[in-house]
Parts: sequence; structure tokens; C-alpha cells
Amino acid sequence: MKILTDSAADLTPQDIKELGIQIAPLYINFPEEQLSAGDITPDEFYDKLRAIYPNVPTTAMPGAGEFASFYKEADGDGDLLSLHISGGLSGTVEAARLGAEQSEQDVTVVDTMTLSGGQRFQVLAAANSALKGLSLESILEHLREIRAATEVIYTLETLEYLERGGRIGRVQALAGSLLKIKPVIKVAKEDGKYSTVGSGRTLKKALNMIVSYLVEAYEVGTPLWVSVMHGQFVEQAEALGELLREKLEVAKLEILRISPVLGVHTGPGIVGAAVVPMHLMEK
Repeated sequence: MKILTDSAADLTPQDIKELGIQIAPLYINFPEEQLSAGDITPDEFYDKLRAIYPNVPTTAMPGAGEFASFYKEADGDGDLLSLHISGGLSGTVEAARLGAEQSEQDVTVVDTMTLSGGQRFQVLAAANSALKGLSLESILEHLREIRAATEVIYTLETLEYLERGGRIGRVQALAGSLLKIKPVIKVAKEDGKYSTVGSGRTLKKALNMIVSYLVEAYEVGTPLWVSVMHGQFVEQAEALGELLREKLEVAKLEILRISPVLGVHTGPGIVGAAVVPMHLMEK
């Protein structure tokens, strides 16, 4: 079985190489050029982002025809499992479904109902399960368990990038005069869209709110895999990692960069975490 995902999964180069995962690129449209998210480093991206400010680049997804081509290229290992960023945040998964209909390959398309580190957990689990030879049905059931138990939550230095990109959605109440407030936003499990948890007047308060939310979300003593994700906010990411170690049963902690294609909508000042019970990733 071959596993395919998109750039929003924030896989590391090691993930991709070791597990043989194929990436359908998401694109960033700058005024002068279109770039694949994989063709620019986060730091190069934020340099370009600052250079064109107050303009904000746009993003684009592969079309159905491109997905059909990806599936044809990936064929050769039997079934194809294609896992994508939440349909509540992007049209990517719908394009993948249309591409699967056009393809002659046997493709199962999954809406992960999340993004970034949360999407990565599902992709890693699917790839490892496929290597073990598990059936498609058992892998899909495993992914449902992970999806139900994963939290993705973050805060932003500013909401201006979400506002300029039209991606605020249910956090509109925090826009306008409150742009200087540090919002705490999660990916809601019921629809895979952004939902406001709260806000703080300082980044420190917002980070503590993230920690409090996660402490409430998991039973005491549950070993957790924690991926701290950030744009260009390494000090804040390290601070969040330390707070989470103090309050949660952290079995594995990593600090990773989010994809530039997600940074378009957040700016460099994003920091948060994707969290899942460790036993679900060890099945």
C-alpha cells in the first residue's frame, strides 16, 4: 500500500524518506512567482513574506487532474491511501476525491479533519501500519481512533495574516480592534475548522491557556506524543515545550517548523502543539 499526503502534514524529510510517503505539493503564489511549499525553507519564506508586506501571498492546491497524475505515478504497490488537510480548511481533499474518480487506480481518500502535526500523526500511523501489512479496514479504524484523540491548538502573535487571507472564520470576534490580543485557537473535531478557545493579553498567558486546555483534554498519567509547532518563533516554542513537560506526561517531545503554505495564513508568530496519546502511535 502506498501512502500519499500533502504539504500541510508538516512531515520531516526523515519521515518522507524512511516511510516512502509521496507528497502532493500545495503552492504559494507570490506576486512574481508560484512556488511549491517544498521548494522554499521556512526562513526563506518569511523573508519573502516580510518583503511584500502588507500584501500577503495566496495559496493554491493541485487540481483533480494533478491528483490523478499523482495516483498514476504512485501506483505499483497495490492500494493507495491519500490523506489530506481538513476539508473544513481547504478544498484539497475534495480535489483529491475528484482525482481519484478520474484515476484508474484503487484510491481511498481520507479527510484527516486537521492539519500540521495532527495530520502528520495520521500519516505516520498509516504508513507504519501499511509497512506491517495491516488491512485497509484496520488502518482506517486506527486513523479514526487517532483523529478522535488528537488535539491541535495554537496561538498567534497577531491575527492580521488570518484576517488578510480571509481565514478567520469562527474567530472573527477576535478581529478588528482586538488584533493585538493573543488568540488561542484549536482545530475543532466536529468539523475540522478553527474554533476559539480563548485569548490572552500577553503571549505568556496564551501559552499557559494552551497548557491548561491540554491538561483538561487528557487523563492524568496518559503518556503523550507532543509535537510543538512554530513558524519562526523558536524561543516561544521551547518555552511551550518546557511548560508541557511540567504539566503533562510527555513520552516524546519534538519541536518542528510548520510548512510555509500554512505560514501564509499565520505569519511567523505562530506557536502551538499537536498532541496524541502515545499508545495510539505504537499500535
